[in-house]
Amino acid sequence: MMESMSISELRSKYIEVFNEATGSRNKPWLVKRIAWRIQANAEGGLSERARRRAKELADDAELRLTAPRPSKRAAAAAPAEETTTDVILSRDQIVPGTVIKRTYKGRLLRVEVISGGFQYDGERYKSLTALAKKITGKHWNGFNFFKISQGAEA
Repeated sequence: MMESMSISELRSKYIEVFNEATGSRNKPWLVKRIAWRIQANAEGGLSERARRRAKELADDAELRLTAPRPSKRAAAAAPAEETTTDVILSRDQIVPGTVIKRTYKGRLLRVEVISGGFQYDGERYKSLTALAKKITGKHWNGFNFFKISQGAEA
């Protein structure tokens, strides 16, 4: 029956069974959540033993140390965070002795170009990509992360 409902009808049903709105527009998820809640209301939900175990697991879980990313709507509405280098460099300007600066998440990053690699925070990196991954925890093209252009046009 719920599979034939529209997303707006499912969202209304969600409010009816949960007494709160949802931001989800994922039809399979809405159907599963609503069905679960209807069954939990009819059958009594989780046993006390299951609730205690869930609480134990939650107490042992690692806490999130970084805030979640803002939604795309919030990011579009908010002014963008400053993430540019002091001077946009081109690849041919990256020679030993050059210092690359970039602000990332409110922190000024200073990378020194050395023979055969890059030095940041007392550690040596073979590539800007490896350094960008170390800083962000995600794969980045190092030249893109540090806003370094392809040629001498910068």
